[in-house]
Amino acid sequence: MQFPRWLDKILYPFQHNTLQLEAGQMHYVDEGSGEVILFVHGTPTWSFVWRQQIKGLSRNFRCIAPDHLGFGLSEKPHDFAYTPAAHAENLESLIAHLRLRNITLVVHDFGGPIGLLYALRHPENVKNLVVLNSWMWSLEEEKQISKISKFMSGGIGRFLYLQLGFSARLLLPRGYHKRKNIPKDIHTHYLKPLSNSSERFGTWQFAMALHEANPYFESLWEQREKLKKILKLILWGEKDALLPLHFLDKWKTAFPEAKVVRIEAGHFLQEEKGGEVTDEIKKVLAI
Repeated sequence: MQFPRWLDKILYPFQHNTLQLEAGQMHYVDEGSGEVILFVHGTPTWSFVWRQQIKGLSRNFRCIAPDHLGFGLSEKPHDFAYTPAAHAENLESLIAHLRLRNITLVVHDFGGPIGLLYALRHPENVKNLVVLNSWMWSLEEEKQISKISKFMSGGIGRFLYLQLGFSARLLLPRGYHKRKNIPKDIHTHYLKPLSNSSERFGTWQFAMALHEANPYFESLWEQREKLKKILKLILWGEKDALLPLHFLDKWKTAFPEAKVVRIEAGHFLQEEKGGEVTDEIKKVLAI
């Protein structure tokens, strides 16, 4: 696979790898060697969002970061379901293909309900779990999130997401605590993979999933006891304008044994405070 012309090889100096799935070709990064760290992104991001962590950790660990179908450098098929459950099945296919063992699973945003299905199915193969601003429960009681999601499911929402690129163009910058932390060249790397309406379908599906996928989200939460024995780190950008701070309280209540680190950053803390996030992951791996 060739580098797209717009991709800055200094910002993202990684080799390209692909896995042919039934629905399309998945692109992923596989850098370094040693214990496995698997990074799972959300929306509207891709493996690029983990570049600082991959650069810092691949010196001593094997860092793997896929792009979900419909995102980043992966194919964007029109006949794929684009549900969190479907993405989770693709992730499990990648893990099986690479024969990954004793995984440190790092999840963010929609990467939580995508990656955590694997942890629930195979807790014996997940050594550490690192959660960044995410969830794994029904959002039905989150009235504002549900209201916005239902609105975005309609014609206006479809237009905003598919024609105007709402997710990467407007929502992504809002997820930063300080707008100066998303310079133009970085923002470009989120806009380019979603350059036209056909490439933005996956982002729109995630917007709808915030209410449509509630039964799936709740099914994960009902199994949360399976994660009890896994060492957990929760890194939370406490200036998040996209997810409410009480999500962190729910994680803490469910998993009081987890180490919790609050970071002065927005939703995309691995971008804004990349060094801090990397250092905290290193501490977990050193235990």
